[in-house]
Amino acid sequence: MLGKSFATPLLTFNPASCCSPGCDSSSTTASSLIGYINCSNNITSNVTMGSWKSNYPSRKWTLHSTATDNIALTEEEKKTWNDSRQTLSALKFSPEEEDKILGKAFGHIHSPYWYEERKKEVPRLEVVNEILDYLRSLNLTDDDLIKLLKKFPEVLGCSLEDEMKNNVEILAKQWGIEGKTLRNLLLRNPKVLGYNVDCKGDCVAKCTRCWARF
Repeated sequence: MLGKSFATPLLTFNPASCCSPGCDSSSTTASSLIGYINCSNNITSNVTMGSWKSNYPSRKWTLHSTATDNIALTEEEKKTWNDSRQTLSALKFSPEEEDKILGKAFGHIHSPYWYEERKKEVPRLEVVNEILDYLRSLNLTDDDLIKLLKKFPEVLGCSLEDEMKNNVEILAKQWGIEGKTLRNLLLRNPKVLGYNVDCKGDCVAKCTRCWARF
C-alpha cells in the first residue's frame, strides 16, 4: 500500500537527556533512535526528551509493495500514482495488487520481462485508461482484464501504438487471428502484445519480447 514515509533525517542525540533506569547511552546509535528510544527494563523514552536536529525538510512517500522493492515518491507523484490506482480499483484489485501491477508495468518493481530497458516512470491515469480501453475493444471483458493483468501486469507499460496495436495487426494479417480467436490467444499468451523483436533464429537475448516465442 501507499503509506507516508519521511526521508530519514541526520540526527544528533543528547545522551544526558536519557534518564531512564538501565539505559546505556554509550551503546545507543542514531539508527536505533528513530521515533522512540528503547531502553532496558522495558522502559520507552519519547525522543522529545532528547535534542534532535533535522537537515532534511523535504519528504518522500514510500510505497511498500508485496515485492521486495520499496518505491519512493514525491507528494505530486503519489497523487498521480493514486489516480492511476483508481482505474484498477474498479476491477476489484486489492491495494497491494494495484501497486504491484503498476510497479511492474512502469519499472519500479523488478521484472525480468523488461531486462534493463525499462526506466522508472510514474504511471499516468490517461495512459492506463487508454490501454485498458483498447484491450476492451478486443472483446476482453473486465473479468478477462483481471486475468490478463495478473498474468502480464507489464502490459500497462507497453507502447500502445508501436507495440500493442502493431502486434494485433500482425496477428490478423499474418495468421488470421482476430475476434474470439484473438481473445483466447491474449488470455493464454498476453505477452504477445509486447513483442518488439524477431530474431529469426539468430538470438538477440531478448526472448521475453521476441516473436520466436509465439
